[in-house]
Amino acid sequence: TAHVLAISVDGLNPAAIRRLGRTRAPHLYELIDQGVSTLNARTEVERTTTLPNHTSMLTGRRVTASRGGHGVTWDDDRDATVQQAAGHPVASVFTVVHDAGGSTALFASKAKFSLYERSWPQAIDRSFTRDDEAATVRQVRADLRTHTRAFTFLHLARPDRAGHAHGFLSSAYLKAVAKVDDEIGAVLDTIAARPALADTIVVLTSDHGGAQGSRSHSDASKLADYTIPFVVWGPTVDRGDLYQFNPDYRDPVGERPGYGGSRQPVRNGDLANLATGLLGLGAVDRKSTRLNSSHRCISYAVFC
Repeated sequence: TAHVLAISVDGLNPAAIRRLGRTRAPHLYELIDQGVSTLNARTEVERTTTLPNHTSMLTGRRVTASRGGHGVTWDDDRDATVQQAAGHPVASVFTVVHDAGGSTALFASKAKFSLYERSWPQAIDRSFTRDDEAATVRQVRADLRTHTRAFTFLHLARPDRAGHAHGFLSSAYLKAVAKVDDEIGAVLDTIAARPALADTIVVLTSDHGGAQGSRSHSDASKLADYTIPFVVWGPTVDRGDLYQFNPDYRDPVGERPGYGGSRQPVRNGDLANLATGLLGLGAVDRKSTRLNSSHRCISYAVFC
């Protein structure tokens, strides 16, 4: 039975990974070197903020409700649901996994992720949403030691907080990314210690980046704000460039493509259908293509 651990590193500019290098970010490079990846994926077009992009990761939908999106345009902690934002029922990776009999969990280091607890209360079997990253990591590691859930979502916020406080790509920001690398290493060690989780596949991405020296990331037209990493790693995943394995997707280089055209860049919103595809389940969103990330002919359904 497959297990998927999705990790979102809030505010992770791919330039930080390059600057830290393998010495200071060994676990991020482990995932990159031993999996399929790109450091040139994209956020959703409409927003480069936290809740809109995380909602896309979990639903496979774009942001704008009038165009079939989930409608979550805000980025604060308010008493609302995704369904209210969209104006109709919205499925998520949690609901697809739960409906198939699988167990799910959400661990987030921002309290505003309670949005998802309210939106899919019956489909999330274990949740922890608190403004405390150390506690979040302890909780997810404890859960991984005792449960074999089909899908676990982990959100790590240190880089985003350091970027807002000191500027993105500042020395404090790079230290925060290095600390997150340590936390990811601890989570990987926890997985490695349990034979029942030996087939776990990790999908790592981010909700947005952040420009050098800036304390904001909300300008969706800035390259540094909309460029993010996307990494898939696990025992059945090949090694290489994600775009080379998926010729139906186009590396956007320095561009900001819209949703038109047949060859999209890899986006963080691809996570939802990628996760359900890895678990042998149907797509969360009906609009899907096949994303090939392995020479073993494993196909991953992703939002297009």
